[in-house]
Amino acid sequence: MSPLAMVLALLASAVVMFALNRPRMDVVAVIMMVALPMTGVISMSEALVGLSDPNIVLIAALFVIGEALVRTGVAQRLGDWLSARAGASEARLIFLLMVIVAGVGSFMSSTGVVAIFIPIVMRIARKADIPAGRLMMPLSVAALISGMMTLVATAPNLVVHSELLRQGHEGFGFFAFTPFGVPILVLAILYMLMARRSLAPGPAPALPERAALAGWVADYDLAEREHRLRLRPESDLVGQRLDALDLRSSAGINIIAIERGSRFRRKLIHPGAATVLAASDILLIDQRDRGDDKGFDLEGFALAHDLIPLSVSGQWFTDTAHEIGMAQIIVPPTSRLIGKTITQARFRSTYDLSVIGMKHGTRPVANSVIDEPLRAGDTLLTVGPWRAVRKLADERRDLVLLDLPAESDEAVPARHSAPLAVGVLLVVVLLMVWGVMPNVQAALLGCLLLGLFRCIDMPGAYRSIHWQSLILIVGMLPFSLALQRTGGVEIAAQALLGALDGASPRLVLAAIFAVTGLLGLFISNTATAVLMAPVALAIASALDASPYPFAMTVALAASAAFMTPVSSPVNTLVVGPGNYRFVDFLRIGVPFAVICMAASVALVPLLLPF
Repeated sequence: MSPLAMVLALLASAVVMFALNRPRMDVVAVIMMVALPMTGVISMSEALVGLSDPNIVLIAALFVIGEALVRTGVAQRLGDWLSARAGASEARLIFLLMVIVAGVGSFMSSTGVVAIFIPIVMRIARKADIPAGRLMMPLSVAALISGMMTLVATAPNLVVHSELLRQGHEGFGFFAFTPFGVPILVLAILYMLMARRSLAPGPAPALPERAALAGWVADYDLAEREHRLRLRPESDLVGQRLDALDLRSSAGINIIAIERGSRFRRKLIHPGAATVLAASDILLIDQRDRGDDKGFDLEGFALAHDLIPLSVSGQWFTDTAHEIGMAQIIVPPTSRLIGKTITQARFRSTYDLSVIGMKHGTRPVANSVIDEPLRAGDTLLTVGPWRAVRKLADERRDLVLLDLPAESDEAVPARHSAPLAVGVLLVVVLLMVWGVMPNVQAALLGCLLLGLFRCIDMPGAYRSIHWQSLILIVGMLPFSLALQRTGGVEIAAQALLGALDGASPRLVLAAIFAVTGLLGLFISNTATAVLMAPVALAIASALDASPYPFAMTVALAASAAFMTPVSSPVNTLVVGPGNYRFVDFLRIGVPFAVICMAASVALVPLLLPF
């Protein structure tokens, strides 16, 4: 068997496994990385070259940037804005999503845009109770079309531009692609609005209902225990350490958090023993009666210490759920805390959490929980920063994390760093647009800055990277080299030149678009542009026609990679979140690719005459 035949056989087997979705796509990619060197066409080091590909590193870095935008609440706010503008209309949501993604992707990597928008779209889908599959495909299509908007939007545009310059022609302008991209985007929006229901034919999988904070407030009898008090400058509490005040013992007051103003913003501080109160601080307190008949005199306490009572929005500080977390934990029979009170166990110092509720069995404990000895099987309701809540998951001996509220999905660990995250993203985009440094270098610099400003930590950065998608891309990259080395692509190009002899210019454009699209099924769109750009310009020269409509057709076709999950990294990234199969891309992508071809063949000669 010839080397070309072996490579084509492996490629066909990979496509079959992708279509059957057995085994997983990333496993298929690993199989191909192992099998291709056995053909003798490429070496093992060449099969692994994708691991050092700058685009792979770029994708990983952009995953980290996207996670930082989630952790700082930027993604959440953008999602809220999209949801607010869309209202209850799924159609309006898809329209706004595709317009924004195409606009942002015009000035930065489409792959990066998708990596950033995936968590935003997932959150919107959960909030609006829409299957994620209805939104992920429009997201990927809009990101691919963004490559048709500007010269720097995608690598194939630059490849075609460079080929024009190399052959002595004037290159494309920055916005030369926009007149083609905008009409195709409009067609894409209309198409997705019609096809969206076929992306999720069945009902969304039912997720188990989780308790909300409001439910726990009722279960543990926390209602009307929350208060907000502002310190006047003349208050005797100003300048005092919390451990010296001992408000919990003297007044039954548990300070949950402190709102403190800074030069540019207000932030929540988690109080500790050494925390010193400052003027204008706002105390978020939980106050449980100490067992006497008098109850808590809020007005008297405020008057005695020069405090201003403030209203509480929501129920038990539910408006601060982005930053203040809750968790139910259980005391196992093996716990060393059995028989100790909360105070004796130094619970707050050890776990960075406050206990505000306790149940013996199903019965809430009345009065002060801090003086109640712990028993095996007791359920504790704790409150504190989300990082401390999630740290409980690693605790097994003394305490076991029982449940998190539904609001945990909305937690924003670094909310106050949102302006810094936006600033870093802007810097990265500008560096990419101006070409000051390579895209991957700009993205890695952005990751370092986000870490420096504490928008993300290292464990969160590693968890944010979608390794399955990266392995899939790395595993399929060697096919490009193998097909080129065996002459498979050259044979296809020569066959195209022979088949087009005597055809009309518009038919030639359609054929170039079709062949470029078919090559893009198996190799990267950048490699496709590298191979097809000189062929297209040679055809233009043979027809004694302008090179620009032919070059533009190659660029547009290279971005029209809608047909398979491996046609573009953009498609690969949405496979998992959208729960798509290989055939889903064929069903949706092939018809729209045909629509794009028809639109391109109609528009290109009008704006770029032969």
